[in-house]
Parts: sequence; structure tokens; C-alpha cells
Amino acid sequence: MPLKRDYYEVLGIPKNATDEDIKKAFRKMAFKYHPDHNSEPDAAEKFKECNEAYQVLCDRDRREAYDRFGHRGTEGVYGRGFDGFEFSGFGDIFEAFFGGAATAARQAPQRGSNIRSQVTVSFEDAAKGTEREILVTRIENCATCEGTGAKPGSKPAKCPNCNGTGRVRRVEQSIFGRFSSVTACHQCRGEGVIITDPCPDCKGTGQEKKRRTLKVKIPAGIADGLQIRLSGEGNAGAKGGSQGDLYVAVSVSPHALFTREGDDIHYQMAVNIAQAALGIEVTVPTLNGDTRLKIPAGSQSGTVFRLKGQGMPHLERSGRGDELVSLFVAVPEKLNKEQKALLEKLSEMLDLGKAGKAA
Repeated sequence: MPLKRDYYEVLGIPKNATDEDIKKAFRKMAFKYHPDHNSEPDAAEKFKECNEAYQVLCDRDRREAYDRFGHRGTEGVYGRGFDGFEFSGFGDIFEAFFGGAATAARQAPQRGSNIRSQVTVSFEDAAKGTEREILVTRIENCATCEGTGAKPGSKPAKCPNCNGTGRVRRVEQSIFGRFSSVTACHQCRGEGVIITDPCPDCKGTGQEKKRRTLKVKIPAGIADGLQIRLSGEGNAGAKGGSQGDLYVAVSVSPHALFTREGDDIHYQMAVNIAQAALGIEVTVPTLNGDTRLKIPAGSQSGTVFRLKGQGMPHLERSGRGDELVSLFVAVPEKLNKEQKALLEKLSEMLDLGKAGKAA
């Protein structure tokens, strides 16, 4: 059995703390570790630990016994409660300190969940921006009962089992004292109301699935894998809560000529050895149409030319990236006799230096 921590350490207070200090510390720790607010695996145990520490330190006699004898001084007395109450359940403790906040949280409007979809656009459409229609299936409030779940003309009734609180208390007696726990009412599932005359269309749920066609604006410059958020186009919320959002993942199809790196695009331009040696003016495709590019004489394979402002638009600011044209000098794989003779003669005439001469 693990050793119990010091009660003052559990609540984070000094040993000379006043009754008010103890109560404030417990209020803070109970709210922090209450299972309705904390989903960590050990939250429930820490909440119980805080509860136990408070019940001992808030009682003058038990605190005195604890200060003198430690945990042995409290054996057999834990579970009596405090201030004339008898409880130890999560809901009961939280109710006493926070005025039914746990129940209110369950009955408060709840925001709807988000939904996801995807759309595919061409490279060109990603560059200039476009609009697409997508088909989504989402949960909406029932149009017939307006989300109440009750048949038009009727209203939900207060649950007779929990008297509208959404909670039921269970009390048990043990050798350590009287313990009580609070759980959600099984009859109304914690809602506090029951549907006696359910809506025929949604069967009392208050919600239904609908297929909707929505328009999505694709901004110019969007990159593959980015998402577009459509606020309020997700699932409907419960108890009158707001709708969630729709996230549309954008897939951009590859281009036959260009590759993208950030907002710059890359294009590979092939020229033959004569054109590279003599220089030439070539036509280069861009996202905005063809343009002319001058290749200087003696340009080497791998040389990169930059066309300013011919890339993708910047997504969140003005301006565009560049187009980077990489030069590729193509060496012919097959030569006829005339071509071979000319190249042999040229080879003899060119001074390649010692490194380029045959052995």
C-alpha cells in the first residue's frame, strides 16, 4: 500500500494555515482535479486525496490528532464529513463548493463538433484562386421540433426520478462512516428532462443528419495539404449550442512542367550544346503565359535564371514568388556521319587544356 502524503503538502499550505486558508486551498485543488475538468488518469485519485486532506484539517479535533500523531491519529475517523454534512462523492463535494457547477456544465449549451472534407484543385487553379462546391454530411437541429426533441405542440417534462436535477444520490453505510456518491440520472441521462411525446422525425433526439452542398473559396497561392476553415459549418451543438466548424483539406494536383518550392516554381529548360555555346533567346512557359528568356553564350548546364514575380502568389500578403529556370544542356545520343565529322573537327579546334586531351 503506498504511503500517504502529508495533508498540508497535498493542499499546498503551511502547518500554521488558518481555517480560511485551508478552505481556499481545497477549493482550488478540488476544482483543478475534479474529473469533470481534468481528464488525466490520476485526476480522480488526486481529487480523493484532496478531499481526505480537507476533511481532516478542517476539523479541529482531527487536525490536532493529525498534528500530534500523523496519519495514525486519523485512523477510523475519516468519512465523517464536515460542517454537519456527510459526503465523499465527486458530485457532492463539487456541489457544496461550486454551487452545482458540475450539473450546470452538463446542462449548459454545448458547441457542436468539427467536421472535415477535402477538395482537389489543379496547379493553375491554386495559382489564380477558384471556387468549388463540396458535398458534406453533418448533424443539424431537427427542423420539425427545432432541436427540442419533443413533438410540435408539446414540451419536455421534468424528470420525476431526479426532479429535474439530472443527478441522483446514492448513500452507503460502512464501518468508516456514511458515504454518498452522485451519478447521472439513468432515466433522463443527466438531462433533467424527459421527452414524453417525441418528435416523429428525429425520434426525440432533436437532431438529424443532412447532406448539404457548400461553396468553398480557394485562395490564390494555396499549397497542397493546407486546410480552409469554414466557421459554423460543422455539426450542430447540443442544448442550443453553436455549430462546429468545417475544415476542408486542399489537395493540389502536380503540374506537367512546374514543381513548387514555397512560393517559387521551378522549370527545366533544355538546349543543345551549340545553343549553349553560341547563346540563344528561348520561349519559356510561365503561369501567366509564355515569355522570352535570353541564354548567354557559354552558359553551362545547371545555370539558373530567375524570372521575378512569375511564381505562386503569396497566400497572406501581396506579391508573388519567382520562377527559377534551370538550364539543361542536352548531349545528343545519336549522330549521323555529317554531325559526327563536324563535332570531331570542332573538337580538334577547341583548346580544352591538358585535362581534356585524350591520352
